[in-house]
Amino acid sequence: METRTLTARTPADGAQAAGRDIPEATVARLPEYLRALTALAERGIGTCSSDELAAAVNVNSAKLRKDLSYLGSYGTRGVGYDVDYLSYQIAREIGLMQDWPVVIVGIGNLGHALANYAGFGSRGFRVVALLDAAPELVDETVGGLVVRPFDDLEAVVADGPVAIGVIATPAGAAQEVVDRLVAAGITSILNFAPTTLAVPAGVSVRKVDLSIELQILAFHEQRKGSPVVQPLAREASA
Repeated sequence: METRTLTARTPADGAQAAGRDIPEATVARLPEYLRALTALAERGIGTCSSDELAAAVNVNSAKLRKDLSYLGSYGTRGVGYDVDYLSYQIAREIGLMQDWPVVIVGIGNLGHALANYAGFGSRGFRVVALLDAAPELVDETVGGLVVRPFDDLEAVVADGPVAIGVIATPAGAAQEVVDRLVAAGITSILNFAPTTLAVPAGVSVRKVDLSIELQILAFHEQRKGSPVVQPLAREASA
């Protein structure tokens, strides 16, 4: 798999990370570090060591220190990391100091759940529109927003910039949806549809496939010799 890189912004304190590239694997771990730091802050813990933070996200401390070095030098030898300050630096680096408008397309069961998820607002994401092609869902109120026809997409984008499009449609509709999102100027897509999308260069797509995640867990459970399931009955070959 190709590794994409993001260019780190220069920290306010002039740390050494200025101009360096952050590997995609590191970018993927930054939200995990932030979640662990938030949990520490909620417990009233003001400082933590690299070993403690690494253990909280199940990585080794050398990898954690390497990851954080892309952001700058925020630890103090013999003291560790200031939890609040490191949280701020990570949140700033991954863009959570801004308000990111989101549109959700597909308001079935999954779309309903996403629209009602209260965690978006506290993490810098604001759902601005819910869209669906099914007439029976249009005008329904979900999560405080009225579902609009999918054909209103361009009007939604014209009303104000949309940073991220979320696709929660059946697989068969997903490619048409992403084509419309991209044509409307939305170039960051979170795809929950169980299909691979073709997008032009410059468009970022993150895929969340729940069935694949379950299959990976099934693989590990089988390796453990789990006694909780029975083999599927197979029809005899003709």
